[in-house]
Amino acid sequence: MIAVADRGNYPVLGVTDPLGDSHEHIPTAIALDGDEFVCGHDALERQHDGLTLVRSFKRLLALPTVTADTPVRFGPIQRPLNEVLVAFATHVAEQIRNSPFWGGECNNEPIEAVIGVPANAHSAQRLLTLDAFTRADIEVIALVNEPSAAAFEYTHRHPRGINSKRTSVLVYDLGGGTFDASLVRIDGTDHEVIRSLGISKLGGDDFDAVLADLALAHAGRTDDVFGDRARGRLLDEARTAKERLAPQSRRMVLEIGDDDVVVPVDEFYEASAPLVARSMEAMLPLIGERVDTGLVDTDIAGIYLVGGASGLPLVPRLLRERFGRRVHRSPYPAASTAIGLAIAASPESGYRLRDRLARGIGVFRERQGGAGVTFDALVAPDALPDADGSVVARREYRAAHNVGWFRFVEYSAVDARGEATGDISPLTTVAVPFAAHLRDGRDLNAVPVERTDQGPRVIETVRVDANGIASVRIELPDDGLVVERAVDRVA
Repeated sequence: MIAVADRGNYPVLGVTDPLGDSHEHIPTAIALDGDEFVCGHDALERQHDGLTLVRSFKRLLALPTVTADTPVRFGPIQRPLNEVLVAFATHVAEQIRNSPFWGGECNNEPIEAVIGVPANAHSAQRLLTLDAFTRADIEVIALVNEPSAAAFEYTHRHPRGINSKRTSVLVYDLGGGTFDASLVRIDGTDHEVIRSLGISKLGGDDFDAVLADLALAHAGRTDDVFGDRARGRLLDEARTAKERLAPQSRRMVLEIGDDDVVVPVDEFYEASAPLVARSMEAMLPLIGERVDTGLVDTDIAGIYLVGGASGLPLVPRLLRERFGRRVHRSPYPAASTAIGLAIAASPESGYRLRDRLARGIGVFRERQGGAGVTFDALVAPDALPDADGSVVARREYRAAHNVGWFRFVEYSAVDARGEATGDISPLTTVAVPFAAHLRDGRDLNAVPVERTDQGPRVIETVRVDANGIASVRIELPDDGLVVERAVDRVA
């Protein structure tokens, strides 16, 4: 969804589909017609012409090794992810310019935007997102974590929800492909993110898959083999049936081929409950140790449910059973983040956000003359940025080897031994010739790592900018050697 900042108001932008009907969202869907991409509502309409529809391409961004060249499959055809992202971002820009909201007066106006990303997004995911919208001629003012933006919408909608005893809100953001949760402390219009957690592959797509498999079981077709296009149609059926669910619904009807298949809602809920349980378990560290009493002994004003998948009636029901009455669903769960982003984009709102990192940065480096590897955590997952929005970690030491191999990663947590655990994504690998005679351009991969006693002085700096994109710098100040690397997943 897209919301705009309009003189203190933050309406959701309407878009028109090929049939002339108005909608408040652009489906994250794309198809390929020859060499041309077809996006959004156009893609949904054209799938009836036999085009292969891809819905979950944004999930590829969460892959630890994602690059611009990561393939997206359109049936037998593959296209690089960056082409898909740029095509979709360009479509978004066109929909903004052509929206009825502007009355046809926005065709040549520059577009400035604040873009939302999952709180758990790693540097490559952020960089590819930023690059796609920039190539679509959108000036990206900032990337903001989606739950943090939703906290703005909460405060805007519930200005009296925060008081001297209840000073924070826990944003539960269950989207189409990802789950994020952020604990946000609020003081008037000042928002400070205390901590964020997430699961990169948990969202509405998983509920759709559960329902589709149940429908196949009821139709006696569990063992059937489906092609991509047929499976896609079945998932579309499941998504449509799921989104039509009301609290009083008792059964769901899906069309498989020429047959209508009935799935009891209770059966769907029972099969889906483990997905909701995973989300609740993931956010428990944000509540604290006394989770058995719900939110009673905390300063949390409420758990705020946002994201399209949180509209499933099962989600608020299970959360209220676990955490009590302070569970509130946004009246516009799919639009909450967009509204918050519009508030963030408007200087007139007066809202300020001090976010924290959701992922830390560390490095695997050689030890014992290359016989082993040790992990050093450099930036903590909940590091608080400086006034300019960046996080900088700097350390100085003497090199102990002839060659320094630095394998920088982003991580979600460390275990009791201080080793990286949870989601780990490679950031960049840097090789530095500490020994002067190795600085002749040779391939350092062919040089055995050897321990030395009098290595040069090393200054190692890791920086995470205001958009959450990391870079590293290795400097030998006495030798005048500098090696710099940024995450480079964009072609």
